[in-house]
Amino acid sequence: MLTGKVALVTGASRGIGAQIAVALAKEGAAVIVNYCGSKEKAEALAEEIRSAGGSGEAYQCDVSNFTACGEMVQELVKKYGHIDILVNNAGITRDGLLAKMSEEDFDRVMDTNLKGAFNTIRHMYRFFLKQKSGKIINLSSVSGIMGNPGQANYSASKAGVIGLTKSVARELAGRGICVNAIAPGFIDTDMTAALPEAAREKLKEAIPLKRIGKPEDIANMAVFLASDKADYITGQVFAVDGGMTI
Repeated sequence: MLTGKVALVTGASRGIGAQIAVALAKEGAAVIVNYCGSKEKAEALAEEIRSAGGSGEAYQCDVSNFTACGEMVQELVKKYGHIDILVNNAGITRDGLLAKMSEEDFDRVMDTNLKGAFNTIRHMYRFFLKQKSGKIINLSSVSGIMGNPGQANYSASKAGVIGLTKSVARELAGRGICVNAIAPGFIDTDMTAALPEAAREKLKEAIPLKRIGKPEDIANMAVFLASDKADYITGQVFAVDGGMTI
């Protein structure tokens, strides 16, 4: 389905990003596993992809750094000749009630989650225009749609990703480039696994499908949006959340 395509997945060393990277590779894409600090995990994932017969490499870059993103894109385009799929998955949390939230915690989340997506898109922009093709998939969150107590910074960043997605989709649609967002709900990752069991059960009760999502649920949507089957879809936000935002 994606044979001959090159995909850059940010924040792909673990969790949802890792599953997206593996899923894209299984469909034939050459995948760049971007990471910031988790070098061993990223390299292990790239090796897993190669061992399964796919093409994968790990690449270190802090996506919140505008200049570093530019260097990454330039180097990868020079090496591969093109990048067809950009998945902006990199994200962090620094949760806390707004009354006690530090400026640093707010800024750091915005810099990674929102500005990081801007940085990669900004540097890929002219390459996509030149190709007159490409798929951009941004990871938002149901927190960016509904809001969530204790996550003013995270919710704001993910709401910003939705606005960024829709604006860039309008700008690039005339060149055949599709830009969409996925808004995951409560997904079973290292981050959510750290929650107390009572809290997890309470959250499950708030989900109409009565179960926690799997990273594969998000990866399946990402593969679809990256494929030719989604060529007439752009500027949309897909909540993969078990019905939380109904």
